[in-house]
Amino acid sequence: MNLLPTATSTDVQDRQPRVAVLPVGSFEQHGRYLPLITDTAIACIIGQEIADAYPVHLLPPITMSCSHEHAAFPGTVSISAKTLYAVIDDIRDSLARSGITKLVIINGHGGNYVLSNIVQEANVDGPAVSLFPLGADWDRARDHAGLVSDRHADMHAGEIETSILLHAAPELVRDGNTDADHDGGPRPFLLVQGMSAYTESGVIGYPSYGTGVKGKAVLKSLQVSFAEHIKSLGETTAR
Repeated sequence: MNLLPTATSTDVQDRQPRVAVLPVGSFEQHGRYLPLITDTAIACIIGQEIADAYPVHLLPPITMSCSHEHAAFPGTVSISAKTLYAVIDDIRDSLARSGITKLVIINGHGGNYVLSNIVQEANVDGPAVSLFPLGADWDRARDHAGLVSDRHADMHAGEIETSILLHAAPELVRDGNTDADHDGGPRPFLLVQGMSAYTESGVIGYPSYGTGVKGKAVLKSLQVSFAEHIKSLGETTAR
């Protein structure tokens, strides 16, 4: 699987896209069967699905973000919220200098709370940035794909993430997902005590239910849902 876009400068010049798409992932534990790059891979996979269907400028991913709640697990690396904010701000400035003033951020990691603030502030003077997928987009995709679990129960390294990778990048899924289900229950102090207070394995969810067929259906639903985000920015969905 190639996580990086391969368009040339001439390709972009010919297409003249008005909307850029920025995948934001993370580098954090996902149990013993999914890699540290899981969130980045999923954000990139969603980005490619979008680029295949809409007239957008697909950017390479931001691969490290705010994974502080996973700090107790080996391999996890985080950057601060202010650093992530600054990087995206610089990217927006650079895009604007080349004439692209609209941006959709594809968030692959639920802990990137700062992205909502970035979007909120960016749109004060008019629609300029959207965050995708939103909760409603994920819920619609779960229903469309017939997933067994819901977003709360299937929080991390579970059914939906395993399904997407089994479809789009099965080489990234190691043995062990079929017997790793874990119900993390209520998690009122996740931001205080971190993931390790609610799971020993790093998993909160139901990876045993994951299938490539479900993953394909999830991605198709997200591709369709993206049209509303383009429209919210005042742009066309036509290629």
